[in-house]
Amino acid sequence: MSPQPFSLHPLKAGFAALATALLAGPFDTLQAQPQSQPQAETAAPLASLKSVPVPGPSAAELDALIQNKRSAVVLGKALFWDTRVGSDNKIACASCHFHAGADNRVKNQISPGLLAGDKTFQLGGPNSTVTVADFPLTRLAGVDDPSAAGRDVNDVVASQGALSTLFGHANRAGQADTCTLVPDAVGQGGSGFNVNGVNTRRVEPRNAPSVFNAVFNFRNFWVGRGNNMMNGVDPFGLRNRSATIWRVDNGIMRGQSMSLSTSALGSVASGPPLSENEMSCRNRSFAHLARKLANSTVLADQTIAPDDSALGALAVRRPTYMELIRQAFRPEYWNSDARVNISTGEVQAAQPVDLERARNNPRAQRRQERDQLTQTEANFSLFFALAVQLYQATLVSDDTPFDRYAAGDKRALTAQEVRGLNTFRGTAQCVHCHAGAEMTSASVANVLAEGRLDHRDGANGTVFRYDNGFFNTGVRPTAEDPGVGGVDPFGNPLSETRIAQSGKTGLLGNGFDFARELAIAADAPTAVDGAFKTPGLRNVELTGPYFHNGGKATLMQVVDFYSHGGDFAATNQPLPDPTIRVLNFSQKEKEDLVAFLLGLTDERVRFQRAPFDHPSICVPHGHAGTAASIQVDAAGRAVDVMQCIAAVGANGSVTPLQPFLALSPYQR
Repeated sequence: MSPQPFSLHPLKAGFAALATALLAGPFDTLQAQPQSQPQAETAAPLASLKSVPVPGPSAAELDALIQNKRSAVVLGKALFWDTRVGSDNKIACASCHFHAGADNRVKNQISPGLLAGDKTFQLGGPNSTVTVADFPLTRLAGVDDPSAAGRDVNDVVASQGALSTLFGHANRAGQADTCTLVPDAVGQGGSGFNVNGVNTRRVEPRNAPSVFNAVFNFRNFWVGRGNNMMNGVDPFGLRNRSATIWRVDNGIMRGQSMSLSTSALGSVASGPPLSENEMSCRNRSFAHLARKLANSTVLADQTIAPDDSALGALAVRRPTYMELIRQAFRPEYWNSDARVNISTGEVQAAQPVDLERARNNPRAQRRQERDQLTQTEANFSLFFALAVQLYQATLVSDDTPFDRYAAGDKRALTAQEVRGLNTFRGTAQCVHCHAGAEMTSASVANVLAEGRLDHRDGANGTVFRYDNGFFNTGVRPTAEDPGVGGVDPFGNPLSETRIAQSGKTGLLGNGFDFARELAIAADAPTAVDGAFKTPGLRNVELTGPYFHNGGKATLMQVVDFYSHGGDFAATNQPLPDPTIRVLNFSQKEKEDLVAFLLGLTDERVRFQRAPFDHPSICVPHGHAGTAASIQVDAAGRAVDVMQCIAAVGANGSVTPLQPFLALSPYQR
């Protein structure tokens, strides 16, 4: 099927499924074997990531929105790294993705088991520091004996974000938002990010995965809520029927729905800036962010290297964000003088500022104007999300030793790495989940070519249905975190399998065709609860801690996990994938597997060379003080300790990035 232009329809017209099929080609089907007798699968031929086209919306879809793609990439990189996107001017998207696209901070990085309903810190507490001794979070008495009792905590090692606050108002010229602190102690209705009455930065309930190569994922976030269809407003695609962007047609600005295919990166980008856990005061909108940033200078508080691969020209002259928006996006999305009433959706002509108006009650006028959005303010979520998507689409690390080996250079991997590769593709059956050149079966190519609703055989002839690329691997008990088995804010299942069972396939987009999928009964058993998206593995040496709970600190701990068949695979039966079983690898086999995983590091990432270069950034790294006592400023807020990272240009840094806690990947 040929790619079609993206859909822009008036709100009253409803939603139509967008038919777009990309990357059609020969990809081997990876079918799971019965639980009772797992069998080796035939792995697809080796392929370099260079051989895979970078997925995304069609040229026609982008041309309807973007007039200068290069400017859009510049805008996206600036927004991604600008700490003023955060309400307190200290948190950028990059604050959780500054180290090989991930986060290696160690102080104030612990969250209790919030998704399990537990607000009790077991490992440490707010503002504590994780150490080598804390890992793995689930530790068996014997490395390869999952039946032996050991230590287990349900805390999560993730990323610190925002303080618990309530939005007041946006300030112009890039100044921090005015917000009010909200107590975050458990006894006061909070989540427990509080020490002796002092709020600490909240920590996410899941670990931050790397954004490098995320463009290859059909859906994003661990649970796929970063929808494949971008609506320009939030992460939920066609599921949000009220999502609106504003476009000028024939001189009239109208509210319309948008559905941009194969754009999970844009869907993801629209979430964190407004999250009260990650970057924002509660109840802030993208319009507020626009009022703060649009007319401010790009990256005003940060340094840009003159040879930055995307931002270099900005080191000489810093434009405003509005200037970049005008360069990047077509004028029908920002050029109107009309205003939108956010309360009613009514479009009103711009009112002249004259003496008669000035005599009106100024307070009443200000209240009215707070409801009036410029077109730029109303569409800022679109500008932000699509620009960040186009920037992140450049972050492809396809020059690893493995990629060169797969392309024919048989000297690119050592003998030990080749042995590890053979185990990875053979007895370990890692390729069942980490399939294709992208090393994830959750890739755009695999999902669209092989089907979105997968199936596997279970015991007694039971056939389980599940979302292609999402697996329960026994990292944690299923009851603690539903994973893709959860629901979206509109009450729909996150799982595409359960969406199909409910008859709501019109919400799936990207040319979903039920006729191409294996028929699924409404009451068919599913294996989606506790399942999470399979991440790609490039640069995994540098992106610890690992899994959605951050529970393993080294690659050897990860290999141990799979060798003994998962920490909770037996507890979670029959949901875990049947490839999660006791493998009893020898120490030599484990070391070979770790060696192979080290062959997946792109040296451009290790040394932050283009396109992985970046402006300077200072990120919060816990608070001054300890887990028992925190220093406060004059306003009574916890004092941040800032970790500052210098700007790096296209030629990279002389200092290589290190693994989490600077540990050897072979350490357990």
